[in-house]
Amino acid sequence: MLFFYLISLPLTMGMVILTLKYFSSPDVPNYVLFTVGYTWFCSFSIIILVPADIWAAIFGNYSGGISFFWSLTYWSTFLLTWVVVPTIQGYEDAGDFTVVERLKTSLHENLVYYLCVGSIGLVGLILFIIFSKNWSGDILGFAMACSNTFGLVTGAFLLGFGLSEIPKGIWKNVDWTFRHKVLSNKVAKMAVKLDDAHQEFSSAIVVAQVTSNQIMNHDPLRPYMNIIDNMLYQMLKEDPSFKPQGGRFGENDMDYNTDHKSMAMLRRRLRIAREEYCRYRSEYSSFVLEALELEDTVRNYERRNITGCLPKIHFKTLQEIRSKYQARTNRVHMALCCKKATRETLSNNSGMYIGCNSFSRSYHTARWC
Repeated sequence: MLFFYLISLPLTMGMVILTLKYFSSPDVPNYVLFTVGYTWFCSFSIIILVPADIWAAIFGNYSGGISFFWSLTYWSTFLLTWVVVPTIQGYEDAGDFTVVERLKTSLHENLVYYLCVGSIGLVGLILFIIFSKNWSGDILGFAMACSNTFGLVTGAFLLGFGLSEIPKGIWKNVDWTFRHKVLSNKVAKMAVKLDDAHQEFSSAIVVAQVTSNQIMNHDPLRPYMNIIDNMLYQMLKEDPSFKPQGGRFGENDMDYNTDHKSMAMLRRRLRIAREEYCRYRSEYSSFVLEALELEDTVRNYERRNITGCLPKIHFKTLQEIRSKYQARTNRVHMALCCKKATRETLSNNSGMYIGCNSFSRSYHTARWC
C-alpha cells in the first residue's frame, strides 16, 4: 500500500491544484483558494481512502488510522459544506465596507436560506408522518435513509453522465462539421450575453458616477462613495480597452444615496457587473479562437497535398462504413499534424476577432450562424 499512497496522494494534490488554476479568477484571495482547495481535497480523498479501506478489510489489517481519516474527511466536508464555504461565499459577495458588516450580511443571508429550506423539509416530514399509516421508525433512521438515497441517486447520476455524456460529446466533437456548428451556436449566444453584460456594466458605471455627483463633500456618505470611486477607477485602469456605452437608468437607480446599506448595494452591483463582463468576454474570446483554429485546421487539411501534412487517403464505400472509427482517429492525428500551421495563421488573424465585443448582435448572428 505504500506504493499506492506514493502515487495516489500526489495525483490527488495535482488534481486539486490544476482545478484551482483552471477555475479560479486572478483576483481571488488566498484564504478562498485555501478553503476551496481543502474542500476539493476532502472530496477527492475518496480515491485514497476507499482502496485503503478495502485493502484493510481483505487482509484484516485493521487500524485506527483509516477510521480517523474517514471521520476527518466526513466532518470536514460537512462543516465546509454547511458553514464555512457558504459564509465565505456570502462574505465575498457582500458589498459592505467593513469586515463585521460583511460577516453580518453573509450570516443573515445564509440563515434566511437555511430557514426556508428547513421549513420546506419540516413540512414534508410532517406530511410524511401524517399520511404514513405504518409509521414505526424514528426520525433519525428516516433522515439517514434520505441521506443515503440522495447520495446514491446523485452518484448514479454523475456516473451516468461521466460514462455516457462525456464520451458521447468527445466522439461527436471529433467530427469537424458538428464541432463547427456547436462553436457557431456558442459564439452567437455568448455574443448576446457579452453585449448584455457590457450594457449592465456601463449602466452600473453611469449610476455610480451620477450618485457620486449627487453626494456633497460634507455628506456622511461621502467616505463610502470615495471607496466606490476608487474601486471604479481601479477597474477602468486595469481594463483601459473598456469603453462605457449604452448605460441606462432604472426605476430605483437614483436611490443609492440614502444610507450606507444602499451604498453597499451599489458597490455590490458594480463588482458583480464587472465580474460578469470579464467572464463573458473571456468565454467569448475562447470560443472565437477555438472556432478560428478549427477553421484553419480544416483549411490546412483541405490543402494537405500542398502543405504536406498527410498523404491523401482513399476509401471505398464499404471501407468507409467499416472504418468509421479509424477515419475519425485520422482526423485527430491530422489536427495535431497541422497545429504548427494553424498557430501561425492564428497569430496573424486573431486580433481582429478578439475586439468584436462592440459589434452588434445581428453581425455575430450573421457571421457565425
